[in-house]
Amino acid sequence: MKKLALHWKILLGMVLGVAFGFLMVSFSGGKEIVQDWVKPFGTIFINALKLIAVPLILGSLISGVSDLKDISKLSKMGGKTISIYLLTTVVAVSIGLLLVNVVVPGDSITEATRTEMVSNYSENTQKYKDEAAAQKNSGPLQALVDLVPDNIIGAAGENRNMLQVIFFAVFFGVGLILLPEDRAKPVKDFFNSFNEVILKMIDLIMLAAPYGVFALLAALIVESPSADLFKALGWYALTVVFGLFIMIVFYTVLVLIFTGKKPKEFLQGISPAQLLAFSTSSSAATLPVTMERVHEHLGVDEEVSSFVLPIGATINMDGTSLYQAVAAVFIAQAFGMDLSLGVQLGIVATATLASIGSAAVPGAGMVMLVIVLAQAGIPEAGLALIFAVDRPLDMCRTVVNVTGDATVSMLIAKSEGKLGKPKVHDWDDDYQKS
Repeated sequence: MKKLALHWKILLGMVLGVAFGFLMVSFSGGKEIVQDWVKPFGTIFINALKLIAVPLILGSLISGVSDLKDISKLSKMGGKTISIYLLTTVVAVSIGLLLVNVVVPGDSITEATRTEMVSNYSENTQKYKDEAAAQKNSGPLQALVDLVPDNIIGAAGENRNMLQVIFFAVFFGVGLILLPEDRAKPVKDFFNSFNEVILKMIDLIMLAAPYGVFALLAALIVESPSADLFKALGWYALTVVFGLFIMIVFYTVLVLIFTGKKPKEFLQGISPAQLLAFSTSSSAATLPVTMERVHEHLGVDEEVSSFVLPIGATINMDGTSLYQAVAAVFIAQAFGMDLSLGVQLGIVATATLASIGSAAVPGAGMVMLVIVLAQAGIPEAGLALIFAVDRPLDMCRTVVNVTGDATVSMLIAKSEGKLGKPKVHDWDDDYQKS
């Protein structure tokens, strides 16, 4: 096991977790054993990653912004970053709409299956409808109001407020740029060292990654709904997964064309973050690992990765946007609705904008989907049709979200002349040097 690369260890943990989950399902009381004695270790692993997400953003972003020494560089990089993120999101939504109109998975939903699923998941549907209504009823400038925290301690207390933490970190970094160098140096040195400590903590947490994903996958298997519902939604799930696969291919082509890095090198470099994204269904929880892999294994300068990736984890949801497009049209098809071209173009715009406000946590895409459905005039009750397979699809689309973040960071690094050779560090490198 010690000689295996990290992504192989994580993959092995996933396979064994799935096998163990199916094994325990076949035993009486097996589900309770997994929930009581195995799942908690997966929860601890996710909590450990979430624990360092906010400190990582603060340390890396303040260090990265303050190192720019020129505010014009910050605005230039920020403009390019957001523009590319929006462009890839539009591509993702368009691919989703194209596939769902070609495959037409909604035709496979029978009236009996529709009635059963609406009945089984109606309570969950109401919860997301209430959350979406609260967002929809807010004013047009509420997004700007929400961007600026009134208390940074409170903003950092919940991983859902990542944009507020990013705003504070950038604002703090700009303040350091404007100070005389001799006055700013002690603070910059502190945050540079603070960032190094957080990165070392990530290395330590990743030693437990194979065991954490084992626990997460085993729990997912024993808690899955009945097989009948999965069969009814098979075409829908395949359409989403195929679209997500096309997005991965799209990213590797972008990287090859604009950076010259071969697809194999790119995918090997980012694969541990992809596997972790699949296991946790959270871009925010995966962010520490994404930053470590992009910087050390893909050669992106820390000045770029520390700025681009936290923003991407918050506003770049290509996989979620593609899923929203497919899900919205699928639900319309299941209810026998024929969506016009104008309505589907509206879905493109709404899904793109909704992805910016989507929290980087499991299930957040459902809240945004309610807004997309309402805009297109599709019954929100149709959410119940897709709940049965939402969790595994959430895992898949988070992989695309994370891969998109890594891709854009490489494109920005190349354009800024900040893409170099990988510099891989082992978890105990600094200890061995001392």
